[in-house]
Amino acid sequence: MANFNSSSLLFMLFIAVSSISRNSFQSEARRLLDTNLPELPNPEIPTLPKPEIPTLPKPELPTIPKPEIPALPKPELPTVPEPEIPALPKPELPTIPKPEIPALPKPELPTIPMPEIPALPKPELPSFPKPELPALPKPELPTLPKP
Repeated sequence: MANFNSSSLLFMLFIAVSSISRNSFQSEARRLLDTNLPELPNPEIPTLPKPEIPTLPKPELPTIPKPEIPALPKPELPTVPEPEIPALPKPELPTIPKPEIPALPKPELPTIPMPEIPALPKPELPSFPKPELPALPKPELPTLPKP
């Protein structure tokens, strides 16, 4: 007899039971869908009269007189005289002579002669005669007799 772990045995048992129960649920659901239910008569529901709601008079609220608030004078801010700022003379900056930069001669680049690339002769390809295809006869469709 082989050595089986109890957890693997329980797992296999669980799979077997779940597959059986799934099939039975499906067959029971199919049977429920296939059965015809008898038609039941619809009972008549009596209509109840709507209750009358009595109207209540609206209460009158007493009016409260508004108190009179005396108008207050707006405060005025005192005006402050603007101080006079004396004009200051603008300082004069001394002029500095621009230094003369001597012009540098432009360097001459030596010219390098371009090497000549020898021309390669074009390779000649051998010419082959074109293959001729044999002419095939056109297929004819059979004509069907008219009924």
